[in-house]
Amino acid sequence: MTKFSDLSLDPKVLKAVIEAGYETPTPIQAQAIPYALEGRDVLGIAQTGTGKTASFTLPMITRLGRGRARARMPRSLVLAPTRELAAQVAENFDIYAKYTKLTKALLIGGVAFGEQDKLIDRGVDVLIATPGRLLDHFERGKLLLTGVEVMVVDEADRMLDMGFIPDIERIFKLTPFTRQTFFYSATMPPEIERLTNTFLQAPARVEVARQATASETIEQALITVTPPRRDRAASEKRKCLRALIEAEGDKLTNAIVFCNRKVEVDVLTKSLRKHKVDAAAIHGDLDQSVRTRTLEGFRNGELRILVASDVAARGLDVPSVSHVFNFDVPTHPEDYVHRIGRTGRAGRDGKALTLATPADDKLVAAVEALLRKPLPRGENPVEAATGASSDKSASTPDSVDAAPEAKPRRTRSRKSAAKPDSAPAARQSAAAQPEATQPEAAEAATPETTVAEAPAPATAEERKAPQPQRRKRGDDRKGAVVGMGDHVPDFLMREFRAN
Repeated sequence: MTKFSDLSLDPKVLKAVIEAGYETPTPIQAQAIPYALEGRDVLGIAQTGTGKTASFTLPMITRLGRGRARARMPRSLVLAPTRELAAQVAENFDIYAKYTKLTKALLIGGVAFGEQDKLIDRGVDVLIATPGRLLDHFERGKLLLTGVEVMVVDEADRMLDMGFIPDIERIFKLTPFTRQTFFYSATMPPEIERLTNTFLQAPARVEVARQATASETIEQALITVTPPRRDRAASEKRKCLRALIEAEGDKLTNAIVFCNRKVEVDVLTKSLRKHKVDAAAIHGDLDQSVRTRTLEGFRNGELRILVASDVAARGLDVPSVSHVFNFDVPTHPEDYVHRIGRTGRAGRDGKALTLATPADDKLVAAVEALLRKPLPRGENPVEAATGASSDKSASTPDSVDAAPEAKPRRTRSRKSAAKPDSAPAARQSAAAQPEATQPEAAEAATPETTVAEAPAPATAEERKAPQPQRRKRGDDRKGAVVGMGDHVPDFLMREFRAN
């Protein structure tokens, strides 16, 4: 069995790795590190949680041990799709490079430009950044990429989902073609493959597992939730999730719950807290300091349930996550692999439960097609407790699950709007009468409820008869018009003599 001591790493790096508690490399580390130390481009394809970060961090630190950084010209560049993943790479660098004199800078959004500019001006060996913030510094003239020796693109398929591919192509063109490139992804869609064919030179392809597969140490289950009404789907899923958390008991040390939308993350967190479940939310609309503090609390064991959007689905390394719950079936089937990959890491056992309604059948079918096998079906604890799903319609929802009140039905006319109860009353009275008297009631109906008969056509004599003349405007005024008619003032009748 290969050990880290057999991989020709720098002694300082090897010492840090052993102190971190690692002796045996994972399959992707054992295969990728030798190619990386030879200076070759590496295309790594592996499921999440297999140690991809260390497979490029360790050889990069070994190579950068010789040389010196210059101001505003980093020697290596690591691109990550999210702030959390970039921060995690920075933490790994601190662990493995603590016995070296290499410097780093972390460029992510939510942090002031001033502090980042100071680090770049001093010169850094490793620059870890998200694509958007990196290009912001470049366009401000604070950064040059012509000195990059090693470039890493981590979670490339997530870059594709987030629309970063045009930015990645631009960044590639700003770096020298002599660079060494590490390109890592859990899946390989056609657009990513085109990118690798364009910018990688004869890469060593390292694929340690079939694309889009989940770890065998993860127990998976699909829980079907059948709501009595469509507008109660989210409420019933929240009830089912709480029942699952309670059923797992002490087996659930901590868990990540994934939602498709940020709004649902906030609503679900509020519902869990209301039912005395220790939970906190993390998504892209939160301030970076809040996101960092929440993740730290989750890693340290101070927080039990982390409710997250897909911002936390990629690359976050929390080794002790025991459970993952998919509150929503992911829209993109590849995200399912990344979500459940937060548990069962480094050979540990994990459990991933997915909640689905009948409306999610197409999304479930897409996930199963990607995995090439059906998801095992699990039991809904709510339905098992009640004995039948039909009893759920009588349950009372909590405040966040309350359905909106029914709005009054709009009427077509003002008469019906003024008397909303007249039509129901008429229908009730008509129904109460015997069938024999109903025709008589129809004849006695008011003109508003009957259809007017069409007038008979006029005869020839009626058409020849003289028609009454229409009154002219002003004929209806009372009395004669007083003015310059028959009456003439006396002063106008006097004789006028010219001098």
